[in-house]
Amino acid sequence: MLYKKLTIFVCAAVLFGDAVLCAAQSNQFFSSWEDRVRDTLAQQPSWPIPVITPSSGLLQVMRADFVRQITPAGTDTWNYDNGKGFNVVPWYRLEFDALLPPYIQHNSKANDGFGDVSMLLKYRMAAANQEGGNYSVSFSMAGTLPTGQYKNGSLAATISPTICAGKGFGKFDVQSSLGAVLPANYTTKLGRPVVWNTVVQYHLAKIVWPEIESNATFYHGGPNDGRTQNFITPGVMISKIKVEQNPRNRLALMFGGGMQIATSQFHTYNHGLVITTRMQF
Repeated sequence: MLYKKLTIFVCAAVLFGDAVLCAAQSNQFFSSWEDRVRDTLAQQPSWPIPVITPSSGLLQVMRADFVRQITPAGTDTWNYDNGKGFNVVPWYRLEFDALLPPYIQHNSKANDGFGDVSMLLKYRMAAANQEGGNYSVSFSMAGTLPTGQYKNGSLAATISPTICAGKGFGKFDVQSSLGAVLPANYTTKLGRPVVWNTVVQYHLAKIVWPEIESNATFYHGGPNDGRTQNFITPGVMISKIKVEQNPRNRLALMFGGGMQIATSQFHTYNHGLVITTRMQF
């Protein structure tokens, strides 16, 4: 009986020691990750993420957008989440995004349903914070899978290479991105649209950043071949509302919105309200 009790005691001690060691290693892993994220993001400008235009820097946030579009026919379409999700910085100069499928509500005879699953990998090629040059340049590659329900997604898988760059001038910053959507097949039906976004932001107050964007799409191939669609989007970002004043704690809330206004003769919708929410961690 004594032998069994000793055996049980030794096994319990070993298991407890392994659990403590595992917890310590886990804490060390996350602590090292947080330090690496702080060091990496400190090397780039601290501009807020634009309402629509992709950020030229790296991000570690959870994000959800809500978009309401009014078409020329008067259709009122809601896009819940708008293909956003989790953005993490797993290593220096590198960002990985796991993006959730949006839910499309048509408010018409079309079937509502989820859109495509997507992901993105971004590499920051060069950057300097406000004290060292105030600029950032990055390259990203996004990919989607045709998982949408009831024609709420693409017919084919796509990849989207995009170059992003930004430069600050005092309280102003300008960021621009240029990319293309390249389908794996059904090219004659989908075409290869080129997307060009540009935003100008102004640091008006401590956490208030008004902005204006140009969101342009140039259609190559497909049913809209040769057409151009452009929106001008005035908006504002509230960034950042710190949860704790400890400078080592990155947890903060950001939110904002904008109104897309069609300025081109061809447009698939007249205007779109964009509401965006983010939590930095």
